[in-house]
Amino acid sequence: MKVLVTGGAGFIGTHTTRRLLTEGHEVTVLDNFSPQIHGQDGSLPLDLAPHVELIRGDVRDAEIVRKAVRGKNVVIHLAAETGTGQSMYEVVRYQDVNIGGTAVLLQALSDDPHREVSKVVVASSRAIYGEGKYKTAGGRVVYPNPRTVEAMKLGQFEPVDPTTGETVSLLPTTEDSLLHPTSFYGLTKQVQEQMVLLWGCTLSFSAVALRYQNVYGPGQSLRNPYTGILAIFSNQARKNEPIYIFEDGQESRDFVYIDDVVEATIRCLSDDLQGTKSLNVGSGKGTTVQEVVTSICDFFGATSPISTTGAFRQGDIRHSLADLSLVKQEIGYEPKVSFGEGLSKFLQWAASQDAPESNYQESLNQMRDKGLFHTHS
Repeated sequence: MKVLVTGGAGFIGTHTTRRLLTEGHEVTVLDNFSPQIHGQDGSLPLDLAPHVELIRGDVRDAEIVRKAVRGKNVVIHLAAETGTGQSMYEVVRYQDVNIGGTAVLLQALSDDPHREVSKVVVASSRAIYGEGKYKTAGGRVVYPNPRTVEAMKLGQFEPVDPTTGETVSLLPTTEDSLLHPTSFYGLTKQVQEQMVLLWGCTLSFSAVALRYQNVYGPGQSLRNPYTGILAIFSNQARKNEPIYIFEDGQESRDFVYIDDVVEATIRCLSDDLQGTKSLNVGSGKGTTVQEVVTSICDFFGATSPISTTGAFRQGDIRHSLADLSLVKQEIGYEPKVSFGEGLSKFLQWAASQDAPESNYQESLNQMRDKGLFHTHS
């Protein structure tokens, strides 16, 4: 097939492109090489550059996007701004890229008189669920509201029943769960997903929204402070710098290794998958931030002083855990890489890279200046 990968020079994009090439597809990459992710001199990896058509441009540029979709059979739409915290004060930018860029893509498909695109796979996010799915002691399913600043300043970090205020227990979040994002990033991904699925029905192409959990692995940006605690903590541990853990360290994430994400994405290209669908892609297991920090410091033999500060950012969720029943049923996806194995591969790769200058503290300062980063009272 002839496949367009928007954001194809990014972390997920490059891994997906390699797999597409291995399977004999013709790949066009559209990417604007955002300096926040790629630095000032962004380029495709040397192993990919000779084998793909590269269109250096922005997904918001209608003329470039019309050129990119022409003659393609499939579009994998990965181009997006992806920082949860940053989205809370870069509102116009996130709306413009994530929603506006997707609108430009759909307009191009709508206007193409010879449209050959039969399927669009869009990168959605677990962020659309907000706090996700929980149950009460009596077994009633609830969807907690965003945690309040007042509660978290008192060290009350766990979500509660929005009706009674009682303690609740985490459940794996299913695709039919309530969508109520707690960050502007999550809101843009919800709208982006719904746009693609709606347009799939309208223009009669198949559309699949993959709700990626916390994707990690070799090749992810080590310089971008908005897109991954593994990169942040590994940079600090390698330099034996102090590591400050937010909240109480027991917040957890469903970390999914990049190879599993690519496998799920490629499986969606099969002719067996038709219509419009939303599917979770994760590991189905939760890992706490405290466990992450301990594992990273052990790997590097770091002497970094570790502090659990009680500080928190608005827009962050407490836990995430994907229910994988539907994605297994629809495309046979099952994660293969455990967090321990995947983390080791990521850290081995990170150790082989030059440690970038960190602007992590600057990102926190920006959130503090906007009233979005708080310390424990």
